[in-house]
Amino acid sequence: MKATVLAAVALGGAIGSVARFVVASLLQSPVWAGFPFGIFAVNVSGGFIMGVLTELMALKFSVSLEVRAFLTTGIMGGYTTFSTFSLDSALLIQRGAMVSAAGYIVGSAVLSILALFCGLWLVRALYG
Repeated sequence: MKATVLAAVALGGAIGSVARFVVASLLQSPVWAGFPFGIFAVNVSGGFIMGVLTELMALKFSVSLEVRAFLTTGIMGGYTTFSTFSLDSALLIQRGAMVSAAGYIVGSAVLSILALFCGLWLVRALYG
């Protein structure tokens, strides 16, 4: 792995993480106190932005590995990993791998939430 690619990902990740915090904070309203609207908006906008970026890089602009890593893995990965999940899901669907796509989508959502609960349970069992 080239140091320049890692640096591009690190810099982009910092920018994306700050953007996620700012956007989610600005959009989270007391009206929506029971629903994480700010992060919901980040995830949806991240999917859209990832689609625009990847298609522009594929069809319009030829960019270096560092620029691609900075924009997609870095900024968008820091902004929302949901955008990467969305891209991977779309690629499976576009390739006609519907069973794999369904397994990936449902499995990612269900197993990620289950894993979170397992983590909560483990810490509560050890320290609760």
